[in-house]
Amino acid sequence: MNKIEAVEAFLANLTRGEKAQLLQRIAQDLGDAFPGIDSQPGVCGGDPCIVRTRIPVWVLVRARRLGTSEAELLRCYPTLRAEDLANAWAYYRVHREEIDRQIGEHEAA
Repeated sequence: MNKIEAVEAFLANLTRGEKAQLLQRIAQDLGDAFPGIDSQPGVCGGDPCIVRTRIPVWVLVRARRLGTSEAELLRCYPTLRAEDLANAWAYYRVHREEIDRQIGEHEAA
């Protein structure tokens, strides 16, 4: 049994009130997490990346600034989906300073 199946079995035994409390705690734990975007210290220097890939958000934002269309990005990165781009743009809207700093750091290198 994997972790998700174990959690599903556990949830089946909770009351609706207990499930609501658990959901609140999970939401607090996630904080400003974005679906489809993940940061891991050992991957791409910890920069936020599209899940399932090693494509940093800053790379996509920079390409977009240079005039690369979404269709072109999807063609250049076959593992990307349109949903991934929407997640990247949403992440950038909320974390603009962080991504702009990463772009600057990589341009200066």
